[in-house]
Amino acid sequence: MNALIFIAVIVVLIIVHEFGHFVAAKLSGMRVDEFGLGYPPRALTLGKRGETEYTLNWLPFGGFVKIYGEDDGGGPRAFSNRPRILQALVLLAGVGMNMLLAYVLITAALVIGTPRALDAAEVAGAKHAALAVANVLPGSPAEQAGLMPGDTIVSATDTAGSWQASDPKSFSAFIAASAGETVSLVVRHDAEEYTVEATPATHLVPGDPSRYALGIEVATIGTVPLSFGAALREGAMLTWETTVLTAKGLWHFFYGVFTFSADLSQVAGPVGIAGVVGNASAQGFGNLLSIVALISINLALINLIPIPALDGGRLLFVFIESVIRRPIRPEFVRTVNALGFVLLILLMVAVTAHDIFKIVG
Repeated sequence: MNALIFIAVIVVLIIVHEFGHFVAAKLSGMRVDEFGLGYPPRALTLGKRGETEYTLNWLPFGGFVKIYGEDDGGGPRAFSNRPRILQALVLLAGVGMNMLLAYVLITAALVIGTPRALDAAEVAGAKHAALAVANVLPGSPAEQAGLMPGDTIVSATDTAGSWQASDPKSFSAFIAASAGETVSLVVRHDAEEYTVEATPATHLVPGDPSRYALGIEVATIGTVPLSFGAALREGAMLTWETTVLTAKGLWHFFYGVFTFSADLSQVAGPVGIAGVVGNASAQGFGNLLSIVALISINLALINLIPIPALDGGRLLFVFIESVIRRPIRPEFVRTVNALGFVLLILLMVAVTAHDIFKIVG
């Protein structure tokens, strides 16, 4: 099931991306010969409207747009003969559609409701409110007990009583009142509950060294759907913040690739992403939309990288042509794009192999 959901997600993201190229090419006066669902070989022709054929192809992993004269072609409606600003807009349109899709999905997830940190005023109206571990102090009793960020504390018990709520203040007060006595915690990790024991210690709370604590930062999380207007505003902010963080992460990764210092443990290939998508779908539709939005942002930014065979590489060629004021030889463009494609395939194979080794190992 995870694989089917993953394939469906990839198909949607790629078709949305290609639809951006399609619409921009049509509006730019370019001739679009084919819009295909899936990749060749062709299974059947769905129809033809104007000069564009709409086809269904045998490899169901996305889609493509065939624009006349992308590398070389005669006539004023060929891609290569249109003004370079229009060529650039057509190339950027796929990225723009992926970013727009991410914004729509994040906004929809906020309207539906996804788990997030809540303030005190939101707790009463939240669904599935719980106390989550946000941070663990190195060397603290919490770390020694095996607590990790993302864990949910279900309940706590000592010889004097028990605690079961979602309020950080009441939990901290319960731990402080233990006066160093070992506390039994019921913790939920990846939908499984288990019990750990931890002994609170002093000198962990800045400004209050005598207070007993476990050395964790906790926050109330829960699901609170936003109004449509609030979701539009919050969705725009989250889309921007996610894009900035993703761009920084990709910069560090590709810098590591070209300096032979990349850390593949922080990267997920198709196998890893399929697992993430499957887990998100199991946690609710809102979570699935959020993960798909993140993948869409990644797809958009990766396509902007100036590597041949990607939109960014083709944009680089358009920029060079605008500077030298003449077309680059089509044979050279095709050769460089082929090499870029091979590089991308090798990188994908390496990341996928790493995903499999993590699962097997």
